[in-house]
Amino acid sequence: QVQLVESGGGFVQPGGSLILSCAASGIIFSIYAMGWYRQVPGKERESVAVITSGGSTMYADSVKGRFTISRDNAKNTVYLQMNSLKPDDTAVYYCNAHKVTRPSYDYWGQGTQVTVSS
Repeated sequence: QVQLVESGGGFVQPGGSLILSCAASGIIFSIYAMGWYRQVPGKERESVAVITSGGSTMYADSVKGRFTISRDNAKNTVYLQMNSLKPDDTAVYYCNAHKVTRPSYDYWGQGTQVTVSS
């Protein structure tokens, strides 16, 4: 019943831009912190950006100043605007929904591939 569906990934040249979208269903979207994570084969999944239910944002140092996370609660959608893309940004990007409870709850999307290469 819970679904997080990412879209917007693709192939882009270094310095280019992409916008990722994650549409959520089956959760009360507005009360969840939303995040974008990425993973490269052979490496652990890492947090890229997080936006809280209150709209506060946090970014990994590697993307700070280049990526922007935002959310539209009316559309149950979180976005990741990615600018000045680098080859090291190449990864599968996953959408995450996190509810701060004891225990906490996390939901994940299926991932969308972003490839940055010339």
